[in-house]
Amino acid sequence: MMTEAVAHAPSLVETLPKLRGRIVADAPLAPFTWFRAGGAAEALVRPADAADLAQFLHALPRDIPVQVLGACSNVIVRDGGIPGVTIRLARGFSSIAVETDGVIAGAASLDVTVAEHAAAGVLSGLEFLCGIPGSIGGAVAMNAGAYGGEIAEVLDWAEIVTRDGECLRLTGRELAFSYRHANLPPESVVVRARLRATSGAGPVIASRMAEIRALRDASQPVRTRTGGSTFRNPDEMKAWELIDAAGCRGLRRGGAQVSEKHCNFLINTGEATAADIEGLGEEVRRRVEAATGVALHWEIRRIGIPGNAALRAVATGCAREATP
Repeated sequence: MMTEAVAHAPSLVETLPKLRGRIVADAPLAPFTWFRAGGAAEALVRPADAADLAQFLHALPRDIPVQVLGACSNVIVRDGGIPGVTIRLARGFSSIAVETDGVIAGAASLDVTVAEHAAAGVLSGLEFLCGIPGSIGGAVAMNAGAYGGEIAEVLDWAEIVTRDGECLRLTGRELAFSYRHANLPPESVVVRARLRATSGAGPVIASRMAEIRALRDASQPVRTRTGGSTFRNPDEMKAWELIDAAGCRGLRRGGAQVSEKHCNFLINTGEATAADIEGLGEEVRRRVEAATGVALHWEIRRIGIPGNAALRAVATGCAREATP
Protein backbone atom coordinates (compact mmCIF):
# COMPACT_ATOMS: atom_id res chain seq x y z
CA MET A 1 0.00 0.00 0.00
CA MET A 2 1.28 3.40 -0.92
CA THR A 3 0.97 6.22 1.56
CA GLU A 4 0.64 9.76 0.36
CA ALA A 5 3.24 12.11 1.79
CA VAL A 6 1.76 15.15 3.47
CA ALA A 7 3.82 18.30 3.05
CA HIS A 8 4.68 20.08 6.27
CA ALA A 9 3.27 23.60 6.38
CA PRO A 10 5.78 25.68 8.31
CA SER A 11 4.48 27.70 11.25
CA LEU A 12 5.07 31.42 11.39
CA VAL A 13 7.88 30.99 13.92
CA GLU A 14 9.76 28.68 11.53
CA THR A 15 9.75 31.39 8.83
CA LEU A 16 10.88 34.34 10.96
CA PRO A 17 14.36 35.90 10.72
CA LYS A 18 16.86 34.72 13.30
CA LEU A 19 17.85 36.89 16.23
CA ARG A 20 19.98 36.65 19.36
CA GLY A 21 16.98 36.99 21.61
CA ARG A 22 14.06 34.56 21.96
CA ILE A 23 11.05 33.66 19.84
CA VAL A 24 8.20 31.68 21.39
CA ALA A 25 5.29 30.25 19.42
CA ASP A 26 1.73 30.47 20.75
CA ALA A 27 2.92 32.29 23.86
CA PRO A 28 0.19 32.97 26.46
CA LEU A 29 -0.05 36.69 27.13
CA ALA A 30 -2.52 36.75 30.02
CA PRO A 31 0.26 36.31 32.63
CA PHE A 32 1.87 39.52 31.35
CA THR A 33 -1.25 41.69 31.37
CA TRP A 34 -2.39 43.47 34.50
CA PHE A 35 -5.92 42.19 33.83
CA ARG A 36 -4.57 38.61 33.76
CA ALA A 37 -6.86 37.81 30.83
CA GLY A 38 -6.60 37.34 27.07
CA GLY A 39 -5.21 35.08 24.40
CA ALA A 40 -1.79 34.12 23.05
CA ALA A 41 0.75 35.67 20.69
CA GLU A 42 1.24 33.71 17.48
CA ALA A 43 4.94 34.58 17.79
CA LEU A 44 6.33 36.38 20.85
CA VAL A 45 9.67 38.00 20.04
CA ARG A 46 11.99 39.22 22.79
CA PRO A 47 15.09 40.79 21.19
CA ALA A 48 18.39 40.92 23.07
CA ASP A 49 18.99 44.64 22.46
CA ALA A 50 18.23 47.48 20.06
CA ALA A 51 20.65 46.21 17.39
CA ASP A 52 19.06 42.77 17.56
CA LEU A 53 15.60 44.31 17.18
CA ALA A 54 16.71 46.47 14.26
CA GLN A 55 18.15 43.61 12.23
CA PHE A 56 15.10 41.46 12.95
CA LEU A 57 12.63 44.11 11.78
CA HIS A 58 14.78 44.90 8.73
CA ALA A 59 14.61 41.25 7.66
CA LEU A 60 10.97 40.68 8.62
CA PRO A 61 8.64 40.44 5.58
CA ARG A 62 6.38 43.49 5.34
CA ASP A 63 3.22 41.41 5.18
CA ILE A 64 3.70 40.10 8.73
CA PRO A 65 1.92 42.37 11.21
CA VAL A 66 3.84 43.68 14.22
CA GLN A 67 2.38 44.51 17.63
CA VAL A 68 4.41 46.03 20.46
CA LEU A 69 3.69 45.33 24.13
CA GLY A 70 5.21 47.07 27.12
CA ALA A 71 4.34 46.35 30.73
CA CYS A 72 0.76 45.58 29.60
CA SER A 73 -0.68 47.84 32.30
CA ASN A 74 -3.16 49.58 29.99
CA VAL A 75 -4.02 46.92 27.45
CA ILE A 76 -6.72 44.34 26.76
CA VAL A 77 -5.42 41.40 24.73
CA ARG A 78 -8.50 39.89 23.14
CA ASP A 79 -9.24 36.21 23.72
CA GLY A 80 -8.39 35.16 20.16
CA GLY A 81 -4.84 36.34 20.65
CA ILE A 82 -2.52 38.43 18.49
CA PRO A 83 -1.63 37.25 14.97
CA GLY A 84 1.79 37.84 13.49
CA VAL A 85 4.71 39.07 15.57
CA THR A 86 4.33 40.48 19.07
CA ILE A 87 7.42 42.28 20.37
CA ARG A 88 7.99 42.60 24.10
CA LEU A 89 11.16 44.27 25.34
CA ALA A 90 12.91 42.77 28.35
CA ARG A 91 16.22 42.87 30.21
CA GLY A 92 18.31 44.33 27.40
CA PHE A 93 16.11 47.44 27.42
CA SER A 94 15.90 48.16 31.15
CA SER A 95 19.08 50.11 31.91
CA ILE A 96 18.79 53.47 33.68
CA ALA A 97 21.53 56.13 33.75
CA VAL A 98 21.19 59.17 36.00
CA GLU A 99 22.88 62.34 34.73
CA THR A 100 23.24 65.79 36.28
CA ASP A 101 20.12 67.14 34.58
CA GLY A 102 18.11 64.10 33.58
CA VAL A 103 17.70 60.37 33.25
CA ILE A 104 18.29 58.09 30.25
CA ALA A 105 16.07 55.03 30.56
CA GLY A 106 15.53 51.92 28.50
CA ALA A 107 12.00 51.42 27.24
CA ALA A 108 11.41 48.37 29.45
CA SER A 109 12.24 50.33 32.62
CA LEU A 110 9.20 50.72 34.84
CA ASP A 111 8.00 54.28 35.35
CA VAL A 112 8.18 53.94 39.11
CA THR A 113 11.77 52.64 38.93
CA VAL A 114 12.83 55.65 36.86
CA ALA A 115 11.21 57.96 39.43
CA GLU A 116 13.10 56.19 42.20
CA HIS A 117 16.44 56.48 40.37
CA ALA A 118 15.83 60.18 39.81
CA ALA A 119 15.02 60.64 43.48
CA ALA A 120 18.18 58.79 44.48
CA GLY A 121 20.11 61.24 42.28
CA VAL A 122 18.29 64.14 43.99
CA LEU A 123 16.62 65.13 40.72
CA SER A 124 13.22 66.77 40.71
CA GLY A 125 10.53 66.84 38.04
CA LEU A 126 9.98 63.12 37.51
CA GLU A 127 8.11 62.36 40.73
CA PHE A 128 4.83 62.01 38.83
CA LEU A 129 6.14 58.80 37.23
CA CYS A 130 5.84 56.92 40.52
CA GLY A 131 2.06 57.18 40.17
CA ILE A 132 1.88 55.79 36.62
CA PRO A 133 1.79 52.03 36.09
CA GLY A 134 3.73 50.81 33.09
CA SER A 135 7.07 51.22 31.36
CA ILE A 136 8.91 54.15 29.80
CA GLY A 137 8.36 52.92 26.24
CA GLY A 138 4.62 52.87 26.74
CA ALA A 139 4.73 56.18 28.60
CA VAL A 140 6.38 57.82 25.58
CA ALA A 141 4.02 56.17 23.09
CA MET A 142 0.91 57.42 24.89
CA ASN A 143 2.29 60.62 26.45
CA ALA A 144 1.46 59.25 29.89
CA GLY A 145 0.67 61.72 32.59
CA ALA A 146 -0.76 62.06 36.10
CA TYR A 147 -0.44 64.10 39.26
CA GLY A 148 0.47 67.30 37.47
CA GLY A 149 3.08 65.94 35.07
CA GLU A 150 3.27 64.27 31.67
CA ILE A 151 5.95 62.92 29.36
CA ALA A 152 5.58 65.77 26.86
CA GLU A 153 6.84 68.21 29.50
CA VAL A 154 10.05 66.32 30.32
CA LEU A 155 11.12 64.37 27.22
CA ASP A 156 14.33 65.48 25.49
CA TRP A 157 14.42 62.67 22.96
CA ALA A 158 13.29 59.12 22.32
CA GLU A 159 15.17 56.52 20.31
CA ILE A 160 13.03 54.25 18.17
CA VAL A 161 13.47 51.39 15.74
CA THR A 162 11.16 51.69 12.75
CA ARG A 163 9.33 48.86 11.00
CA ASP A 164 12.11 48.91 8.37
CA GLY A 165 14.78 48.44 11.03
CA GLU A 166 16.03 52.03 10.95
CA CYS A 167 17.24 53.53 14.24
CA LEU A 168 16.07 57.12 14.81
CA ARG A 169 16.31 59.67 17.60
CA LEU A 170 13.24 61.93 17.76
CA THR A 171 12.79 65.07 19.85
CA GLY A 172 9.65 65.88 21.75
CA ARG A 173 8.75 68.41 19.07
CA GLU A 174 9.12 65.79 16.34
CA LEU A 175 6.87 63.44 18.31
CA ALA A 176 4.15 66.14 18.30
CA PHE A 177 2.66 65.06 21.60
CA SER A 178 -1.02 65.52 22.27
CA TYR A 179 -3.34 64.16 24.95
CA ARG A 180 -2.35 60.50 25.47
CA HIS A 181 -0.71 60.33 22.05
CA ALA A 182 2.71 60.59 20.40
CA ASN A 183 3.17 60.79 16.63
CA LEU A 184 5.26 57.63 16.25
CA PRO A 185 5.73 55.89 12.89
CA PRO A 186 3.39 52.86 12.54
CA GLU A 187 4.72 49.62 14.08
CA SER A 188 7.83 51.39 15.39
CA VAL A 189 9.32 50.49 18.77
CA VAL A 190 10.53 52.95 21.42
CA VAL A 191 13.80 51.58 22.81
CA ARG A 192 15.23 54.40 24.95
CA ALA A 193 14.38 57.90 26.15
CA ARG A 194 15.97 60.86 27.90
CA LEU A 195 13.88 62.71 30.47
CA ARG A 196 14.81 66.17 31.75
CA ALA A 197 15.03 66.89 35.45
CA THR A 198 16.43 69.55 37.74
CA SER A 199 18.49 69.46 40.90
CA GLY A 200 16.21 69.30 43.90
CA ALA A 201 16.02 68.73 47.63
CA GLY A 202 15.93 65.10 48.71
CA PRO A 203 13.30 65.48 51.48
CA VAL A 204 11.00 67.49 49.20
CA ILE A 205 11.26 64.90 46.40
CA ALA A 206 10.63 62.04 48.84
CA SER A 207 7.65 63.86 50.34
CA ARG A 208 6.07 64.45 46.92
CA MET A 209 6.50 60.80 45.91
CA ALA A 210 4.99 59.64 49.20
CA GLU A 211 2.06 62.00 48.62
CA ILE A 212 1.47 60.62 45.10
CA ARG A 213 1.61 57.03 46.33
CA ALA A 214 -0.85 57.80 49.13
CA LEU A 215 -3.25 59.54 46.75
CA ARG A 216 -3.12 56.62 44.33
CA ASP A 217 -3.64 54.01 47.05
CA ALA A 218 -6.57 55.96 48.48
CA SER A 219 -8.40 56.57 45.20
CA GLN A 220 -7.61 53.65 42.88
CA PRO A 221 -8.08 49.86 43.05
CA VAL A 222 -4.32 49.29 42.86
CA ARG A 223 -4.38 45.86 44.48
CA THR A 224 -6.78 44.35 41.97
CA ARG A 225 -6.44 42.97 38.45
CA THR A 226 -7.03 46.20 36.58
CA GLY A 227 -5.72 48.10 33.59
CA GLY A 228 -5.53 51.68 34.79
CA SER A 229 -7.81 54.48 33.63
CA THR A 230 -10.26 53.00 31.14
CA PHE A 231 -11.52 56.10 29.33
CA ARG A 232 -9.99 59.45 28.46
CA ASN A 233 -11.31 62.49 30.28
CA PRO A 234 -13.47 64.55 27.89
CA ASP A 235 -12.68 68.27 27.70
CA GLU A 236 -13.46 69.99 31.00
CA MET A 237 -14.99 66.77 32.36
CA LYS A 238 -14.02 63.75 34.43
CA ALA A 239 -14.80 60.34 32.95
CA TRP A 240 -15.45 58.82 36.37
CA GLU A 241 -18.09 61.45 37.17
CA LEU A 242 -19.94 60.68 33.93
CA ILE A 243 -19.75 56.94 34.61
CA ASP A 244 -21.05 57.44 38.14
CA ALA A 245 -23.87 59.69 36.93
CA ALA A 246 -24.94 56.99 34.47
CA GLY A 247 -25.30 54.51 37.34
CA CYS A 248 -22.42 52.27 36.29
CA ARG A 249 -20.47 52.07 39.55
CA GLY A 250 -20.26 48.36 40.43
CA LEU A 251 -21.72 47.24 37.08
CA ARG A 252 -20.73 43.69 36.11
CA ARG A 253 -20.42 41.51 33.03
CA GLY A 254 -19.24 37.97 33.62
CA GLY A 255 -16.12 38.19 35.76
CA ALA A 256 -15.53 41.89 35.02
CA GLN A 257 -16.71 44.76 37.18
CA VAL A 258 -16.64 48.54 37.23
CA SER A 259 -14.63 49.38 40.33
CA GLU A 260 -16.63 50.58 43.32
CA LYS A 261 -13.59 52.56 44.46
CA HIS A 262 -12.92 54.46 41.21
CA CYS A 263 -15.45 53.89 38.45
CA ASN A 264 -13.09 54.76 35.59
CA PHE A 265 -11.34 51.47 36.38
CA LEU A 266 -12.47 48.03 35.23
CA ILE A 267 -11.37 45.04 37.26
CA ASN A 268 -11.11 41.30 36.77
CA THR A 269 -12.78 39.81 39.83
CA GLY A 270 -11.10 36.47 39.18
CA GLU A 271 -12.37 34.65 36.10
CA ALA A 272 -13.06 37.41 33.59
CA THR A 273 -12.30 36.90 29.92
CA ALA A 274 -10.98 39.73 27.80
CA ALA A 275 -14.43 39.77 26.16
CA ASP A 276 -16.05 40.30 29.57
CA ILE A 277 -13.79 43.29 30.24
CA GLU A 278 -14.12 44.90 26.82
CA GLY A 279 -17.84 44.19 26.66
CA LEU A 280 -18.35 45.83 30.04
CA GLY A 281 -16.44 48.88 28.86
CA GLU A 282 -18.64 49.14 25.77
CA GLU A 283 -21.75 48.87 27.92
CA VAL A 284 -20.45 51.68 30.13
CA ARG A 285 -19.88 53.80 27.03
CA ARG A 286 -23.42 53.10 25.83
CA ARG A 287 -25.00 53.99 29.16
CA VAL A 288 -22.95 57.16 29.59
CA GLU A 289 -23.86 58.44 26.15
CA ALA A 290 -27.53 57.61 26.70
CA ALA A 291 -27.57 59.37 30.08
CA THR A 292 -25.34 62.38 29.37
CA GLY A 293 -24.91 62.71 25.62
CA VAL A 294 -21.13 62.41 26.03
CA ALA A 295 -19.21 59.76 24.05
CA LEU A 296 -16.35 58.30 26.08
CA HIS A 297 -13.21 57.20 24.24
CA TRP A 298 -11.05 54.28 25.32
CA GLU A 299 -7.69 55.06 26.90
CA ILE A 300 -6.89 51.38 27.34
CA ARG A 301 -5.58 49.78 24.14
CA ARG A 302 -7.62 46.81 22.86
CA ILE A 303 -5.59 44.57 20.56
CA GLY A 304 -5.83 41.16 18.94
CA ILE A 305 -8.84 39.29 17.64
CA PRO A 306 -11.99 38.28 19.57
CA GLY A 307 -12.34 34.69 20.66
CA ASN A 308 -15.48 32.61 21.00
CA ALA A 309 -16.02 34.17 24.40
CA ALA A 310 -16.62 37.48 22.68
CA LEU A 311 -19.53 35.99 20.72
CA ARG A 312 -21.06 34.59 23.90
CA ALA A 313 -20.68 37.95 25.62
CA VAL A 314 -22.95 39.64 23.10
CA ALA A 315 -25.89 37.75 24.56
CA THR A 316 -24.83 38.30 28.16
CA GLY A 317 -26.55 41.16 29.96
CA CYS A 318 -24.94 43.38 32.53
CA ALA A 319 -26.29 43.12 36.02
CA ARG A 320 -25.68 45.51 38.85
CA GLU A 321 -24.70 43.65 41.98
CA ALA A 322 -24.52 45.02 45.47
CA THR A 323 -21.16 44.97 47.19
CA PRO A 324 -21.08 42.22 49.84
